[in-house]
Formats: sequence, structure tokens, C-alpha cells
Amino acid sequence: MSTYEPALYSTFFSLLPALLAITLALITKEVYSSLFIGIVAGALLYAGGNLELAYNTLLFNEEGGLIPNIADISHASILVFCALLFMLVEILNRAGAVAAFGKFATSRIRSRVGTQLVSILLGVLIFVDDGFNCMTVGSVMRPLSDRQKISRAKLAYIIDSTAAPVCIIAPISSWAAAVTSSVPEEMGINGFAMFVKLIPYNLYALLTLGLMVFLVTMKVDFGPMKKAEARALAGDVGASEDLVTDAPSKGKEGKAKPIDLILPVALLIVTCVFCMAYTGGIFEGASLQMAFADCDSPRALVMGSLFTLVFTCIFFLIRGILDFKTFMGGIPAGLRTMCAPMIILILSWNLSGMTGLLGAAPFIHDVVEASAGSLQMFLPVIIFLISVFLAFASGTSWGTFMILIPIICGVFPKNEAMLLVSIAACLSGAVCGDHCSPISDTTIMSSAGAGCNHVEHVSTQLPYAITTAAVSAAGFLIAGILAYTAGAGAALLGTPAAFAILFGVVMIAKRKKG
Repeated sequence: MSTYEPALYSTFFSLLPALLAITLALITKEVYSSLFIGIVAGALLYAGGNLELAYNTLLFNEEGGLIPNIADISHASILVFCALLFMLVEILNRAGAVAAFGKFATSRIRSRVGTQLVSILLGVLIFVDDGFNCMTVGSVMRPLSDRQKISRAKLAYIIDSTAAPVCIIAPISSWAAAVTSSVPEEMGINGFAMFVKLIPYNLYALLTLGLMVFLVTMKVDFGPMKKAEARALAGDVGASEDLVTDAPSKGKEGKAKPIDLILPVALLIVTCVFCMAYTGGIFEGASLQMAFADCDSPRALVMGSLFTLVFTCIFFLIRGILDFKTFMGGIPAGLRTMCAPMIILILSWNLSGMTGLLGAAPFIHDVVEASAGSLQMFLPVIIFLISVFLAFASGTSWGTFMILIPIICGVFPKNEAMLLVSIAACLSGAVCGDHCSPISDTTIMSSAGAGCNHVEHVSTQLPYAITTAAVSAAGFLIAGILAYTAGAGAALLGTPAAFAILFGVVMIAKRKKG
């Protein structure tokens, strides 16, 4: 590891590359060049203007360079998982399985509201991992959503809103494992038990799910999403030009059944959960709780998706709905579909590495510590806002809460009520920033899963995310005051109060629509 420290280390400038990339993406509506310019700016800041050092940092730095980021085993595993999943989706299309399921679902789901509610339900059920959620829900619901003239932007919003927000409140998920592992061992806290206690305080995640249901059932939209939905009703669902696939074959006409989609998707869920437990050491004596806490999520997803792909090949050949040549043709076609999201993922990892090289973590550490002291009852809302900003700028929620949770544990070592509300605020803020950020893995994969233009997904989702964030901040202000003055039980009143405020906001939007 290099001992070199840039002159601007651990200052506001550590966040400048990410802020530059995000600003350019929103202005130019073009994400590739925006990310690359942000990365170059980070390398130049790190190198202090030395072009040779900047060039080497850009490509080969062991912490933030392009090559090490691709070679990182977890990053490589995510790329392989996405590639395998895109292959599986392409093969399901070629076999006619998606069309068969769409026909089956269309005969039973005859409304736009029903289709959106089914999309939400499917997203909630696939709680194991956010990336897995994005790609699976998108591939299953995209054809049905198009038939009901639901915009790709709305589908991307539903996918994104049932990915990280669901995973962060699901005890058996890769996110629960990450939160559990971020609690310092010296605190003597059972991380998993604490995670379960945090669920009712996790306002942003709960309110995001609530807002989706309110918007869908009350048929309300506002901001850019309202325009996207109007275009969809006129016939333009807003399919992304980046998501280009070969024209799918229908397999052997009439042979595909809904089970040909349901079985591979169900197997994918089961095998991924099983492989998570396996990589966590469940066959070596670990309890189920510890197995999920210690699992290698990226590795498990690759194992589960590869097994499902092989099973699907054999299953379709036995069923006689797809010949071997057509199956193998779906492999490169799926990889071609993966190219655009893969480029964005790699560039976003590179950008995140640059902010790390510039000392974003210690800078945020100092900001949080400076907020403690006499402002303790307001610390949850302060932590929430800091987490939103850090996750938005860096594009990583995991990195955000792994930085902040040890700090929070140090600030409130004995006050359980304030500890719970503050960590929940940290998790909520991290998910919110991740939800809003155009350089977040989850945001990128939601766009890809829905087949939506990435910048359009970000711009249409942002008003909804900001609305939920504002209500969450009010909820954490209430919860923090109650936790400080009356304890953890009283702090729970912040949750129904926040839901009441959110419902009022939706009612106002509905009246304006009328």
C-alpha cells in the first residue's frame, strides 16, 4: 500500500471528483464522459498536477486505479454475475418463456395498477441482494409493463425502490451481513440482533415502500415522471437505445409455458440463498445467522446464477422448446446487452476509488465528530443528511455506513436509544444517497434491468427520492428528540408520524393533479 498522501487529502476536495461527475451527467445527459472526466479530475488532484503520476494513478494505483478495480474479486464477481444473468434473460426470451409468462400474466393482470403492484411485490420477495433484485424483476416485468403502457422510467423507479430499501430491512440479505460486520467487535454488540431492532427506525426504506404503494394505488405522479407516464400512455414507453439485443426467437412455437420462466427464476433465488449460506460456512458448523453474516455475496451470486444457467439449458433441451444452437447463440447476445451497464459500473468503481485516495472517509469522520456534543438530540438528523451526501457523492451505501457506524458506536457507547436511532439514520441516509446517485451500482443496474435510459431514470426518480428524504429527515428529528428525552420506545413514534406526513404530501399532489 502506498504511503503517498496528496496535499488535499481529507478535505472537501476529496468529494470534488464525484460531485463533478454527477453535475456533468445531469447537465449533459451523458454518463460515460461525465464519469471519466470526474475520474481524471480525481487523478490530477491526487497527483498534485503531476501528469505522469496522474496517468499511473488513473490506470494502476492499487486502491483507485482502473485495472485493480476490475481485478478486485468482488467487483469481478459482480460483473460475471450480471453477465450470467443477462445471458439467462436472453435465453428465456429466445425460448419464448418470457412471452408465455407475459401472456399468462396479461390474462390475469388487466390494469396498470395491478402490474405495478405485482412489480413491487416481486421486488419485495427478492430480498437477498439488490443487484440480483434489479436484474430479475426487470427481466420478468419489462414485457408485461410495456403491454400495459407503463414507462420504463416508472419500472426502473419501482425496481430501484425495491432493491436497496428492501435489502436494508431484510435480516437475511447481503446488506444485513454488511451492517452486522461493520459494528466494532469491542462494543460487545450482537450485530444481527441490533440489525433486527433497527428495522422499525429505518425511515427512508420504509417510507420509500410506502410512497410507491401510495403513488400506484392513488394513481398519482409528479415531476418528470408524470411526463414520462404521459408519453408511455401515448405509446412511447422510453426504451433505452443502450439496451440492444438480438430479436428474440420464440423457440418452438406454442411449447413455452409460464413454468419455463417461473422455475428458472425460483431456482435462481433458492440457489443464491443456498450459496450464500454455503460461503458463510453453514456446512462447517456456523449457525444460519452467522452464515449469512459471514457470507461472500458476490461469489454466491456467481455460483447460483451459473448453476441456474446450466439447469435452464438442460431443462429447455429436455422440454424441447429450444435447440442447443439457439441456446448457445443467446450467450454472446446476452454479453452484448451487458456492455453498457458494465462500462458504467467499472467507471463508477474507479471514481469511488479516487474519492478514497483523496481521503473522503476521514473527512466525513471529522465532520460527524464535530457535530457531536451539545447537539446530541439532533445528531440522528445530522447523521442522516451527512450519510445522504456521502453516499450520493461516492455512489456507495456500503462504504458510507461502514465508515459511519463505528463512529456512531463511539459517540453513543451506552445510550441504546440514541445508538439505535442514529445507526438507523445512517443506514437510511446511505440508502437514500445510493438511491439518488447516478453513479451507484444499484441505480445503474435498475436502469439496465428496466431497459431505461440511465439519466432519465435518475432525473425521474430524483423528485420522489428527495420527497422521501425530506419526510425522513423530519421523522429522524422527531425520533432523535424522543430518544434523547424518553427512550427507544418513544422514539418509535417518529415512524407513524413520518408516514402521516408522507400521506399528506401525496394527498396534496393528488389534489393538484385534479
